[in-house]
Amino acid sequence: MVAKAGTRREVKAKQVSQSYLSLVWWKFKKNRVAVFGGIILILMYFCMCIIPEFIAPYDLEHSTNFPEARPQTIRFIDAQGKFSIQPFVYGLDKKIDEKLRKRVFVENTSVKYPISLFVKGDKYKLLGFIPGDIHLFGIRNAQKDQYVFIMGTDSLGRDFFSRIIFGGRLSLLIGLIGQVLTLLFGSVLGAVSGYYGGAVDMFVQRFTEFLSAFPDIPLFMALAAAIPKYWSPIAVYFMLTIILAFVRWGGLARQVRGLILSLREREYVLAAKSAGASDARLMFQHLLPGTVSHIIVIATLSIPGMILAETSLSWLGLGLRAPLTSWGVLLQEAGTVYAIRFTPWQLWTVIFILIAIMAYNMLGDGLRDAMDPYGGR
Repeated sequence: MVAKAGTRREVKAKQVSQSYLSLVWWKFKKNRVAVFGGIILILMYFCMCIIPEFIAPYDLEHSTNFPEARPQTIRFIDAQGKFSIQPFVYGLDKKIDEKLRKRVFVENTSVKYPISLFVKGDKYKLLGFIPGDIHLFGIRNAQKDQYVFIMGTDSLGRDFFSRIIFGGRLSLLIGLIGQVLTLLFGSVLGAVSGYYGGAVDMFVQRFTEFLSAFPDIPLFMALAAAIPKYWSPIAVYFMLTIILAFVRWGGLARQVRGLILSLREREYVLAAKSAGASDARLMFQHLLPGTVSHIIVIATLSIPGMILAETSLSWLGLGLRAPLTSWGVLLQEAGTVYAIRFTPWQLWTVIFILIAIMAYNMLGDGLRDAMDPYGGR
């Protein structure tokens, strides 16, 4: 009993001596849902933003002779009932559907294409400067018209899985970069507003109320429509990111202002002021660090809104446009009655968007609880 009591005291003393960050990490690890969401996001950003050329079996603009081909079924048992350890797909033959009056592709059970890992294919450059031609999966030593389309093809015969992977790079990065700009605008203006008060506070708060008075989507549409059509796609991408950040910073600024108002009367702030610290030093080295945990949680929960905003604008034709490819651009291509009727596999994009949004929400909820390690939850 004495030994057990001593052990409990040692464990308790160790917990008490832990730093705030270690307590946050300890509580975050206990939330399995949040950890799962974080792992999904890490995998999505790594696969779609860093190595999409390796993950995708074909290049973004690789066109084939199989337009609007259905997704091929990955099989282990052939039509004769024989089991194969190596997965395979059947070849495709072109047919004319007399009922639909359109070209279709049907499986040819006499032709099998084994699927292998780490196969040579289209050449690429990882991160823009690392050359390579190895892809995660595909058909080894593929000849003409030998392909694997696990999510079908679009109207130009381009592999849709590859386009989703490449499209995720722009959609995920625009949410991340846009939120970084939002944090910059919102935290700085919120700190200035809360610290100085008076006329400065009134101007910043009235401006945020002016922005929040407009519905999001019409305001996005008005600003995005002002982007000149002759601009390059890259310029449109960065301008759209700035527009999203410009519209979204108001909510964060108001919350940071409220926190600064409660922190600026603390003893350590008054001590720094009496020691002759400048206003900039007080705001950015003493006050803003006290709001970091709150800002991180807000940022994590706000990134999905950025992704959805870009997707909505691109779907409406006011955001990114070809030759750039994002999830919104892919949804725009699938947003016709014809596409929904004859090529419903193009709606795979919606599944990836939902996964990213849910993962961010799970991570944000976990961070919100973990940032208060002394709370009961």
